[in-house]
Amino acid sequence: MDILVCVKRVPTVGGAITLSADRRSVDTRMSGFTISPHEECAVEEAVRLVERLGGSVTVVTLGAAVAEEQLRSCLALGASAAVLLETAPDVEAGPRATAAALFAVADAGRFDLVLLGNEASDTGDYQVGIRLAHLLGRPVATGIKSLSVADDAVVASRTYRGALETFSLPLPCVVTVKEGINLPRYPSLPGRLRAKRAAITRVPVSPEADGLRMTTLRVPDAPKRQATVLGQGASAVPALVSVLNELGVLS
Repeated sequence: MDILVCVKRVPTVGGAITLSADRRSVDTRMSGFTISPHEECAVEEAVRLVERLGGSVTVVTLGAAVAEEQLRSCLALGASAAVLLETAPDVEAGPRATAAALFAVADAGRFDLVLLGNEASDTGDYQVGIRLAHLLGRPVATGIKSLSVADDAVVASRTYRGALETFSLPLPCVVTVKEGINLPRYPSLPGRLRAKRAAITRVPVSPEADGLRMTTLRVPDAPKRQATVLGQGASAVPALVSVLNELGVLS
């Protein structure tokens, strides 16, 4: 089967989030870029399916030329082809424009399955997968944590409000997956070398305006925590026992 995986270049933020001077973007000068954990799992799931069933995995992203780095990372994990829908460096496409750009690749390739992360880790958009499925006229399942293919259909499962939901979708279809559906592999040295040499298809695009414009970003204040000194030496024992009783440790 032929699978298309849609990914997005996002900042790697492991500590405190710092905004740029104009408060319109995350300052990434001291960090790097990656794809979101959901999308890492989507790539891994696609590679596993092709390893079992045969076929190919194509990864696609919409972004500036620097997003080639993330495509090569996906190629190192086992994807066989990559497409960069290249925009100007300062373009930030919304969910509607992103879905429209991805549609051109998904429709032209006649892929059996289109996989996406459930949402982007930077903007939190949940819309792209559903919008893309609507444009393709294909069934879609979102938030999936288990996936299998049999008899020209995808069986996809997720947990919603404590209940297990299972869907059967005829191929071709669109599925968005969540982190935890699998454990992504680390790229091998041969995979890295192969990805470094691989040709990436570049398609210049100019996404349409979505109508909504971000004016400013704000990082919410983190709750302040303060340590309490119970006492010094043996005099602190009664206070410690009282705290442990309140926590139910000694009951």
